Amino acid sequence: MKIGVAKEIKPSERRVALTPGGARELVMLGHQVLVEQGAGTGSGFPDQLYTSVGAHVRSAAAEVWADSDLLLKVKEPIESEYPLLHTDLTLFTYLHLAPNRPLTEALLLSGTTGIAYETVEKGHGHLPLLAPMSEIAGRLAAQAGAYFLQEPLGGPGLLMGGVTGVAPARVLVIGGGVVGTQAARIALGTEAEVTILERSLERLHELDEYFGARARILMSDAIILEEALRQADVVIGAVLVPGTLAPRLVTQEMLGLMKPRSVIVDVAIDQGGCFETSHPTTHNDPVFVVDDVLHYCVANMPGAVPITATRALTNATLPYIRRLAELGVDKALADDDGFHHGLNVRAGEITYGPVARAYADGPPVGAW
Repeated sequence: MKIGVAKEIKPSERRVALTPGGARELVMLGHQVLVEQGAGTGSGFPDQLYTSVGAHVRSAAAEVWADSDLLLKVKEPIESEYPLLHTDLTLFTYLHLAPNRPLTEALLLSGTTGIAYETVEKGHGHLPLLAPMSEIAGRLAAQAGAYFLQEPLGGPGLLMGGVTGVAPARVLVIGGGVVGTQAARIALGTEAEVTILERSLERLHELDEYFGARARILMSDAIILEEALRQADVVIGAVLVPGTLAPRLVTQEMLGLMKPRSVIVDVAIDQGGCFETSHPTTHNDPVFVVDDVLHYCVANMPGAVPITATRALTNATLPYIRRLAELGVDKALADDDGFHHGLNVRAGEITYGPVARAYADGPPVGAW
């Protein structure tokens, strides 16, 4: 199989979808690996490392896309890449289609097969290809919250962990999954005061076992959420509904409950965000202010740490890439129900239920 590795062109995105070590494994299995020139540079992998393991470096993006049976990316294609989509291509990447009608339409019209990292499952709803980036995003969320609490950056002028005789910042984490757990873990490491809100009773027990008395762990409801917002200096949105739009849990009206210049970090922004006032930002321009509340809504947070993130991503994705290459798309998906959940679009149709329901008000061009 011809396996392509595209260079990411989304602003401030320096990750790459395959390490040289991963490329070597695929070459040793007899596959041809085509790497776009400079694709790995931002993650510390110069072109020479790929050629040294038998991969072929191509100078033109169009050549890599056109010649690949399976194309590996990190982030979803952006508008300038839509013309490169084609019927014979299987695209394996983070897609996040529910809030992105233009991309969904482009995939459907092109006939590309799109397999989304974020909806691949493995037992009991575990998302093995989303988990490593969720770990990183959760940890970065706490760091971002601490950073933007500083007065010169627009925050109130608080040190996250306080000092002797001075209270620490109060951090509210909405959602107790992978992102929320990691965000709380790092916030607690700074000695902040942390509250986690969660709706699953089973997960509440797990969080209580993990954190003990170090964090306040509460069953979320409307009243609890409003009271927690009043007290918080940093609010981290960590709510995920796989494949579909994130629920808008905090309305613009509720911002009025929050302290002046408090900080929101919306990690759910890839799926539309869990704050009504959120919209995607970039690492180059990460924050904006609504009603005197700072919003950090960077849509590719792990892109800030590409060396760590690229290695973690390949660790998770390589077994699936090998199965696609060795078995072919049809058999690889048919043999594993959890992997089949990753199939979002094929032959001009939406194949994943939550994405289809996101467009229930009217399907994108070419759907159904």
